[in-house]
Amino acid sequence: MSNKSLAIIATKGTLDWGYPPFILSSTAAALGYDVQIFFTFYGLQLLKKDINVKVSPLGNPGMPMPMGMDKWFPVIGTAIPGMESMMTAMMKSKMKKKGVASLSELRELCLEAEVKMVACQMTVDLFDLSTSDFIDNVEYGGAATFFEFAGESDICLFV
Repeated sequence: MSNKSLAIIATKGTLDWGYPPFILSSTAAALGYDVQIFFTFYGLQLLKKDINVKVSPLGNPGMPMPMGMDKWFPVIGTAIPGMESMMTAMMKSKMKKKGVASLSELRELCLEAEVKMVACQMTVDLFDLSTSDFIDNVEYGGAATFFEFAGESDICLFV
């Protein structure tokens, strides 16, 4: 590799955890880095043709809640049926108002910037997924494929 390089392992499949790999990758690519993202387990949701992910406040106690709910509504209360959908809609609305790009838009920006996206073949098989579930321009490989790039990268992140 002649340019600096960034390798990212994306493992999360929620709305809030979908942003870091795409924001970091598009920024690094704009700065001239060679970038590769290895999507595994729930991170594969970010490669589906229709990104349909939700916000999950469970296990994320640092998440600011609307109407000060983080102060008076216990985290376990967010498990109430319908709460996840409501919070996802609120988060998407807030992002739109603040001019934050959607995950699909950020993903497209990464593809235009030649960020290489690799789906973990083992996880695709494990979850009985098919290449037809995913966008075009995705490569498929195992951990060894990722290490070929990551082993020489300047920066390697797990998100």
